[in-house]
Amino acid sequence: MSIAVVGKVLWVLGVVAWYVIRYPFERRAKRVRVVSHRRSSIEKIGLASALLGLAIVPGFYVATGMPRAADYPARAWAVAVGAVLFAAAMWVFRRTHKELGRNWSVTLEIRDQHQLICSGPYAFVRHPMYTSFLLMGLGQAFLLSNWVVGLAGLIGFAVLFFLRVDKEERMMLEIFGPQYRAYMDRTKRIIPFLY
Repeated sequence: MSIAVVGKVLWVLGVVAWYVIRYPFERRAKRVRVVSHRRSSIEKIGLASALLGLAIVPGFYVATGMPRAADYPARAWAVAVGAVLFAAAMWVFRRTHKELGRNWSVTLEIRDQHQLICSGPYAFVRHPMYTSFLLMGLGQAFLLSNWVVGLAGLIGFAVLFFLRVDKEERMMLEIFGPQYRAYMDRTKRIIPFLY
């Protein structure tokens, strides 16, 4: 098995892990009443961009090998780095879902009896779910030796992040007020101690 194939297999396993982690939380979330939301077409564009860059484009590449013109030689060290990054992404992703519990949602929503979560990965960053997507995008760039596919994940993440994060923080400030402001003062957005 070539190094490039190993990278593709690891990417597929990572995406399967992502779905296995997400599925039970998605099912449970449907049972908790939404009291407020900020759904919009801009949010749909962000979610579609993330899906396109982190799942559809790389999935198409893994299945077809296209676009071949953007391929470059796969390296064992790069696949190893990609595997570590993707594993870290799944760890953060799982911990984020566990901490959020009944508060979790795909879109910008406030659920019945919503609480501000400041534990687990939320003790270090305000948006660890985005941290996991950033790690997935970086992992994808190392696992799949194709310039287009590697950049697609990072671009998809960036579009989602920059279209949504300000709206999400405004919503949390409206709901939690000074408590969220104090939380903002002691944490970074997605990269501990940096940003």
